[in-house]
Amino acid sequence: MKNLRTAVAGALLLGLMATGNAIAQSDPAPPPAWEQLSAQQREMLIAPVRERWNSDPAQRQRMLEHAQRWQDMSPEQRKLARKGMRRFEGMNPQQRHEARALFEHMVKLSPEQRKQLAALPEGSDERRQFLHKLGSDPEVLKANRVTPD
Repeated sequence: MKNLRTAVAGALLLGLMATGNAIAQSDPAPPPAWEQLSAQQREMLIAPVRERWNSDPAQRQRMLEHAQRWQDMSPEQRKLARKGMRRFEGMNPQQRHEARALFEHMVKLSPEQRKQLAALPEGSDERRQFLHKLGSDPEVLKANRVTPD
């Protein structure tokens, strides 16, 4: 009797594994276009944005500006932005602090200065001197893997 139960359980397990494998290997249908979503599905997608909008009126202008910037981006720029967001999410708090300091500094640079900085190898003396010349603070230097003098 025990062997029969074991055999049945094993057969069921194999059947479930085979079914699960077949489901996992089949390509799921892509989600429908916005127009094909039900009102309930649209509401479910919009609700988090509405909640953020209503909970913090001081951030509304920033949210509008972000939405406009996103609309103005090319598909390649959007891809890079998503990659950067995923990278930022994977950082520890110290790395995030350094990244914010670097970002705040970089947006103040002219396009020519950014181009010059990008051409310099990370951690090089030339890069360190260039950043010092620009008056970079220690957090920016650290984020650029440059040790202060």
